[in-house]
Amino acid sequence: MYRELAARRKGEEREILLALADAEGRHEAHWLELLGDNVGKPLRGDLRTRFLGVLARRFGSVFVLALAQRAEARSPYDGDSDATIAMAADEAIHEEVVRGLAARGRNRLSGTFRAAVFGANDGLVSNLSLVLGVTAAGIPPAAVFATGIAGLLAGALSMGAGEYVSVRSQRELLEASSPNPEADKLLPNLDVDANELALVYRARGMSADEAQEHAADVLAALTHPISRPVPLPPAAAAQPDAHESIGTGWGAAASSFCFFASGAIIPIIPYLFGLTGTLAAIIAAALVGLALLGTGSIVGLLSGASPLRRALRQLLIGYGAAAVTYLLGLAFGSLGA
Repeated sequence: MYRELAARRKGEEREILLALADAEGRHEAHWLELLGDNVGKPLRGDLRTRFLGVLARRFGSVFVLALAQRAEARSPYDGDSDATIAMAADEAIHEEVVRGLAARGRNRLSGTFRAAVFGANDGLVSNLSLVLGVTAAGIPPAAVFATGIAGLLAGALSMGAGEYVSVRSQRELLEASSPNPEADKLLPNLDVDANELALVYRARGMSADEAQEHAADVLAALTHPISRPVPLPPAAAAQPDAHESIGTGWGAAASSFCFFASGAIIPIIPYLFGLTGTLAAIIAAALVGLALLGTGSIVGLLSGASPLRRALRQLLIGYGAAAVTYLLGLAFGSLGA
């Protein structure tokens, strides 16, 4: 699987994946040596391993790395007397290596993906709750359908606008905290004795001694003819990654709008086909339940957690909200009657 992933990567990630494959090859050699003539015929990997290989060949995505991270965490070598201590340690380190690779992929898609997943989930839960609530209140089927369409449009526009404002605000806050790239042009004019450059590094998290030493190195570099930018502490130098993980305002807004709408349309599908009453409500709830299981399992995969547990949690939360709204609709309907 690591070799299949490496074939779809280049640069440092490819080298890391190939190194992991070589390490697993050493483990394989250990078992072959122990088995000797009793090795038997080569067997295919189990179904899960073959499935990961197919995913790696077809997609090579962060989902495969997330699954690989879980697989490395379940290594049985700690309790296997035939496995060496080094092999057990290798597997623990492999989990951390894969976690790091998966984190890179998560950072690349976390901003827009977060808006997409939560947009779809909100659309599913809010519009199902809305449709079930007005159905329970006893309003005519045509009004239920109109209410569902209104909920879809209002929610999608609200989610899109909210995500745009949220992401833009986060990016603006980061930009305000990022170092000024023009600051290095002022270095030749600094008072070397006072050395206020050290204050810059102290403000960015360095201790007084570290800041003083770092500032001295920077000023000493001015004696070279090549212009150098202001070296930054690690925390400040990592700011660009934060921008990448947040995503863009328009990307988050578009994803949130589209996925909220795609989720919100599911509860009104039965009404599109002319169904009404209890039957329509049951089918809507069943369709939304399947979609909630899907979004929950995707979140579980990406987070390296149990997909089933995340899926069931998503389902229970969604159905809980819809049930409360349905009961409130029944109460208001009986009061109106």
